[in-house]
Amino acid sequence: MKSSQSFWKRYYYRYVQSFISFMTVPGVPTFTANADVAMKDHSVSFPDEKFEYIIASDVLGRIDDVENFIRQAKSALSPSGRILITQYSALWEPILRLATHMGLRNGAIEQNWLSMNDLKNFSYLAGLEVVKCGTKMVMPIYIPLISYLLNSVVANIWPFSHLGIFHYIMVKKPELRTSSKASISIIVPARNEAGTIEKIARELPELGSYTEIIFIEGNSTDNTFKEIERVTQTVGKTRKIKYAKQGGKGKGDAVRKGFDMASGDILAIYDADMTVPALEVGNFYKAITENKGDFINGSRLVYPMQKESMRVLNFFANKFFGLAFSWILGQPIKDTLCGTKVLWKDDYRKIKNGRSFFGDSDPFGDFDLIFGAAKLNLKIIDLPVHYKERVYGATNISRWKHGWVLLKMTLFAARKIKLI
Repeated sequence: MKSSQSFWKRYYYRYVQSFISFMTVPGVPTFTANADVAMKDHSVSFPDEKFEYIIASDVLGRIDDVENFIRQAKSALSPSGRILITQYSALWEPILRLATHMGLRNGAIEQNWLSMNDLKNFSYLAGLEVVKCGTKMVMPIYIPLISYLLNSVVANIWPFSHLGIFHYIMVKKPELRTSSKASISIIVPARNEAGTIEKIARELPELGSYTEIIFIEGNSTDNTFKEIERVTQTVGKTRKIKYAKQGGKGKGDAVRKGFDMASGDILAIYDADMTVPALEVGNFYKAITENKGDFINGSRLVYPMQKESMRVLNFFANKFFGLAFSWILGQPIKDTLCGTKVLWKDDYRKIKNGRSFFGDSDPFGDFDLIFGAAKLNLKIIDLPVHYKERVYGATNISRWKHGWVLLKMTLFAARKIKLI
């Protein structure tokens, strides 16, 4: 019995529980389906209340009606809730049965054989959307250092990433949070962008119940701040415009200041260089209010670019970071540094509250939001944009200096999100 506990319960369940803790948010209403109850009655009863997270860990293999269980779980979810399912992989069943015969595992219990496609299909039948999914753990026995390297590193690398002992899938309701009349605040960080301020104020579209433009000036060496003041006095007569000087440095600091000033239901970032046409912000608004995703991320790497809009080395660097972050986040993301991003204000508050998990080291602001969205299990969707040449000034990005920062942020994200 001692060897069985060591082989399966003591290490496997400890690992699964650690993974579940990472995938969920502490301090919110959570219901965990009990595998022992499911084994006795082949069903699980849900309390008459709503939960932010419902966890079903190694339960579905013992349920008589998996689709009905998932439908009941859906009914017990809050509108923004998530269901996290973990289920050991049928691929490992022959090995586990061999372990039973060798006395390394308790007697096997006949269960439903559920593949990842089965989990996706049952979720689809219940009317749920997949946020992320994958497999974890390739070494079920605890061996100091070796188990960590195999389960935290090797298990995340192809082809071993398809050989995990258990599947996991995170699903959500596909329900609208609000109507298409939601208000929006568009944050425009502006450093040495005096030539585009009035154009931005006039061309950003009016959306929802109201559109609020918030310019955050970043200690410019030209007359950007004076131009913001002038435009607020003129264009601000017919549009809702706010402005402020940032106290710190970097775009990330400017974005956070702007978000704190915002009054809209939806928060957007728009770069003051206008390399993305202002009218395309409307596409982001449409995508988020139609519930296409919880976090809408612009992608410059789909449509043809104007000749001088992105240098060749930058293009390939963006491709690399897109692939790296798709692997890290478990969700496809093609362009991590596009300046146009949109999310719900309620979700930003949750990202802000959980910021201590990643720290405050992102100078760009993009990764603070992307990391936070991934940790909250928000559905991240790419929205292709047209990328144009600058119409004024020069870029504030240093290719080599900021490229090195990006690489460090990538390694940091891998350690905090993927290699667990």
